[in-house]
Amino acid sequence: MPGSAPLSWMYFGGLVLAFIGERLIGAGSTRGILTALGALMVVAALGLRFGRSRPRAGATATDGERRTIESAIFWLYAAGALAFLLYVISSDLGASFLFGGTGLDKSSPRLHVTLTALWPALVTASLLPLLFVELAYASMTNAPVFEALRVKDAMYSGLGIAGALVFAFAITYVATERDKKLDLSYFRTAKPGEATRKIVAALDAPLGISLFFPPSSEVREEALGYLDDLKKEGKLLTVNSYDYFVDPAKAKELGVSGNGIIVVHRDQKRELLSIGTELEAARSQLRNLDKEIQKRILLVAKAQRTVYLTSGHGERTSFPTGDTDKRLTIREVKEMLSQQGYTVKDLGAAEGLAADIPNDAAAVMVIGPQRLFAKEEIDSIARYLDRGGRVFAALDPEVGVDWDPLLAPFGLTSGKAVLANDQMFARSSFQASDKANIATGSFSSHPSVTTLGKLGMRAPMVLVQASALIEKKDKPQGVSIDFPVRAHPATWNDANGNFTFDAPAEQRKGWELAAAVVKKKAASKPNEDGRALVLGDSDAIADGIVTARPGNAYFVLDGMKWLLGDEAIAGEVSSEADVPIAHTKKQDVAWFYSTIFLAPGLVVGVGFLMNRRRRSGGAANAKQKKQKEVA
Repeated sequence: MPGSAPLSWMYFGGLVLAFIGERLIGAGSTRGILTALGALMVVAALGLRFGRSRPRAGATATDGERRTIESAIFWLYAAGALAFLLYVISSDLGASFLFGGTGLDKSSPRLHVTLTALWPALVTASLLPLLFVELAYASMTNAPVFEALRVKDAMYSGLGIAGALVFAFAITYVATERDKKLDLSYFRTAKPGEATRKIVAALDAPLGISLFFPPSSEVREEALGYLDDLKKEGKLLTVNSYDYFVDPAKAKELGVSGNGIIVVHRDQKRELLSIGTELEAARSQLRNLDKEIQKRILLVAKAQRTVYLTSGHGERTSFPTGDTDKRLTIREVKEMLSQQGYTVKDLGAAEGLAADIPNDAAAVMVIGPQRLFAKEEIDSIARYLDRGGRVFAALDPEVGVDWDPLLAPFGLTSGKAVLANDQMFARSSFQASDKANIATGSFSSHPSVTTLGKLGMRAPMVLVQASALIEKKDKPQGVSIDFPVRAHPATWNDANGNFTFDAPAEQRKGWELAAAVVKKKAASKPNEDGRALVLGDSDAIADGIVTARPGNAYFVLDGMKWLLGDEAIAGEVSSEADVPIAHTKKQDVAWFYSTIFLAPGLVVGVGFLMNRRRRSGGAANAKQKKQKEVA
């Protein structure tokens, strides 16, 4: 019998001619000729295939397998012919010849849309399986026996792919037309955090929180749940709920201009938080409600204190100092300090740094200077520490300055080499220099790392090109030092800067990264002791790092609270915001090899076992069949 492929080519050619006539030309006599010729070719192929599928005189078992294959192809042809017919019905041809000039899109628009979507799906369900069937059929041309099951498997594979394509196009079309957004992200209103609970418990005067929402607002219920939980921590906190339109006098008293606002107030001090009345729009605010409420409680309940940032020595600032200044700024740290109720001011030579630290200074911060301080300025800082002052210093080793004169009043000296680690580090450029981005989760029980000590590796600190801090043997009298942050034990002092461990000149150990210094003033008044917190890197608290790494942010927050004697209210801030997943180098390696080799290997292995099992079953069935024939 002649091959099957020529008939399928005729069938496919007819569909192509009809497509060209209808979709590319679309008008005139050429359209009619091509469409009619295409329809004739499809009908002819369908008739010839039907004839090949009918029984013949003297048929053998092999002819039965062949007829099964021919019948399957015939029905695939029929699906394509039906698609062509549905197209004609839904097009202007149907309007002209079947409906008297009235198009189906006007007489029955829903049916028109259905047919318009159905005929391409039928064409796909015809042509794709037909291609697979013909390829399987062609491989049996010279075979003594036709394998109908093999052809059916090929047809089902084609139908499966066609179904997947139709589904994908349908979903894409529906999504485009509907144009509706769904927020499937994780959402839950934050619970009162440890730090906020401590602040409320330590209130020394009544504090009020008032909500302005309509009674039916879901946001109101979420916010009330948070505040009802928080007010259990102290009797001095009161929570009231109002509706702006029902209680306009109260709204005017508190400076509220509409619903969707929370007010934290004490006497004449008020801080407003606007979160809206619609839950979808308020989700981001509710996820961080604990942080926002804590910020406003501190602004209202705590007295304003001034923190001075030294200047004039190339320190990090809120903005780059020039076109050549590529260092990270510290806007985020200043914002964090403002949120904690501190007023931030600059302190340089013009403000009297060399003469004396201002009396209203709650703390002095030295962040990333690039030049050494003058002797008079160092003496001024030393005197400030002696009389109970508080100092926060973050110094960089890579600038090539010997910081020992500045660190001497604190009883410290700085390691001269940048630290590196090839096991615990943060990737940024995927170069060898990333080994200087050391990460650590090793914290002591010191109050300056209260939260970090609880979180450990759940909130590691990342330091960029940091140096070690070393306690001096001849430290000033009355100075005691604790080291609250230590490097991972695999960290080494990269003396030659090649980011490779070179023993014995370089040593791996848990280097001290931060120092908490206490300068005793009076044994009976520990709150008047001088305090200093020193960090061997300023990049760790620079923009883009301090907020991206919760461990770095907690070091600043809890460190400042310890410096200023507020360690009793140190603690974790609750947040339900999604955070990026960070992996160590070993975890990255494990994930890489698992996804590249392990997962595909499992798929191949399962496929091999299933295929082997099916072959074994087929061989057993063939053996049983042969035994029956012999019997």
